[in-house]
Amino acid sequence: MARGERSIEQTLVMLADVPPRIAKLAEGLSSAQLRTRPSPDDWSITDVLAHLRSCSDMWGGGIATILAEDHPTFRAINPTTWIKQTDYPDLDFSPSFDAYAAQRAGLLAVLESLSPDGWARSGTVTGAGAPLQRTVQSFAERLAIHERSHVKQIGRIAKVLRG
Repeated sequence: MARGERSIEQTLVMLADVPPRIAKLAEGLSSAQLRTRPSPDDWSITDVLAHLRSCSDMWGGGIATILAEDHPTFRAINPTTWIKQTDYPDLDFSPSFDAYAAQRAGLLAVLESLSPDGWARSGTVTGAGAPLQRTVQSFAERLAIHERSHVKQIGRIAKVLRG
């Protein structure tokens, strides 16, 4: 399915599924293992989590802005730029994961309470080329799709770490 073709329910399931999947993949790994990069060019599981938190901040923030204002115009901030302003890469996995899971629970509570009109609310996003029209649904779906590949990445890293 291409972007824009998922139902609200599918997007919610995808978003809800990520924290428990990450927890299961990381289960039993030590703090040192969670920070281990399988090769110099790879990320550690902690690095991937930091990236996911940064994306959740930016795209979840876009959702919050659209819900708080009538058709706002706001500037996109690249999650790779944002992460440099956080301590996410330096945090141990467990407290970082707890913060991520809590943030996700909050986002899901907001999204699950929305009517179809709420999901269709939109805003104009600038700063990444031509201005883009984004809806709550497109931000949520983008986040869910993006995370799917990183959960697979965490699975591959965990498999290497477990030998």
